[in-house]
Order: sequence, then C-alpha cells, then structure tokens
Amino acid sequence: METNDRIERINREIRGRTRVVGTFPNGNSTLMLVTARLMYIAEHEWGKRRHLDMSKLGEIDELKGKAEG
Repeated sequence: METNDRIERINREIRGRTRVVGTFPNGNSTLMLVTARLMYIAEHEWGKRRHLDMSKLGEIDELKGKAEG
C-alpha cells in the first residue's frame, strides 16, 4: 500500500467520525477525537506490521559492542 493511500485512509476515517459527531464544542475535543483514532490505528492495525526487521539493527549494535570492548 502506498503512503498516500494510507494517509487518505486515515483522512477518510477521521472525516467519517467527525461527521457522526457533528459539531464539536471546542478545538480540544476535535483534537482528542483525532488523537484517539490515530492511537487506535497505531496500536491495532499498523502497529503490528513491520516493514523492516529492526532486530538486525540490535544484532549489529551487539557486534559493535563486542568489537570495541
């Protein structure tokens, strides 16, 4: 999935949720809704996906530490 596709998907989800709510009492309530949705996405959908295997970086750090020490 392209980066733009992901951003557009997030925008659609946020737009849909703001339409359901209708009018917000203030800017903070809007920010709270958007933040909550982004946290949910990060924890449940994209948070579980990894495009890079970061464990390899840890292995490199260990090897560097052994070589220096």
